[in-house]
Amino acid sequence: MSNATKRAILRWIHLIFAIPIIGYVYSPFAELPNYALIVRYVAFPVILLSGLWMYAGAIFAFIGVAVWLGANQLFGFGPALLSLIVLLIARKVWFVIRARRST
Repeated sequence: MSNATKRAILRWIHLIFAIPIIGYVYSPFAELPNYALIVRYVAFPVILLSGLWMYAGAIFAFIGVAVWLGANQLFGFGPALLSLIVLLIARKVWFVIRARRST
């Protein structure tokens, strides 16, 4: 399978799983509990997985989703978001160090 085909499949997965989040955001307040678990534990992790996979590759995507789910379950949204930011910064630092060693 070519890279263009993989990216197209991941892009469609990313877009299709955004539909429940749109429903969650625009649904009446009384229906929010019906959407919450689906969005929190299915839709958003799949969107995060496909987005990180397109951006950084499969291994980094799985690590990012595992970090997100663990931090969100244990500590809440704020620390989970911060953990992803730290993970992205660590990835960038790793690439810079690796590039300096190769020259």
